[in-house]
This record gives sequence, C-alpha cells and structure tokens, in this order.
Amino acid sequence: MTSELWVLTGVIVLALAQVSLATFWAQAQLGNWRVGPRDEPRPLTGVAGRLDRAYKNLLETLPWFAALVLLLHLTERGGQLSLIGAHLYFWGRVGYAPAYITGIPWFRTVFWWVSMVGIVLLLVEVVV
Repeated sequence: MTSELWVLTGVIVLALAQVSLATFWAQAQLGNWRVGPRDEPRPLTGVAGRLDRAYKNLLETLPWFAALVLLLHLTERGGQLSLIGAHLYFWGRVGYAPAYITGIPWFRTVFWWVSMVGIVLLLVEVVV
C-alpha cells in the first residue's frame, strides 16, 4: 500500500472520530429527541454545533482527497509532492476540529488552508 493510501486510511479514522464526537455532543445537548423521528429540526449550539459543522466540513473535502489519492495510486504517479500534499491535508484536518471548537478567529481558517494546499499539491501531481 502506498504512503498516500495510508494517509487516506488515517483520514477515514479521523472522520470516524469526528462523527463519534459530534454525535456524542449532539446527544448530550438534544437528548432523546435525537433517537426519535426528528420531524421538527433543532439547531445544535456551542461545542455540539461546532463539532457537527467541523465534521460536515470534512465531508465536503474528503471526496476530493480520496479521489486524488486513488487516481495517484491507479496511475502510479505518486511522488514526494503527493506525499507532502497528503500529509498537509491530513494534519490540516486534524487541527481543524480543535481549532473550530476553540472559536478563536482565523484559527480554523489557517488549518483549512493547510488542507487545501495539500489537495492542490495532490492535483498538481496528478496532472503534471
């Protein structure tokens, strides 16, 4: 298995951790409403809301990351640039949720940009 595929595996573990945390905090905030039909939406606030939004943000970029890693693997084009890109994406996403929870302005944005630079490096490795 390539290094980029190992990083993809790590991102999947990260996603599982984030959905677990988001679910735990949402359950703590909304109680038994979460196990019912949820016909009337209730907003998540505070840490629960931030964890939920951080997880949803991960889901917005994870398909791009996964597709690029799989393209690199299938075309056998991975190299130093793609490895750096994969790690930038992973560590950017690792830092994003805690940065979001703290609510410090610009903190999560820096981690988001780190992960986006990682995706761009993967894309460059695929097309160049």
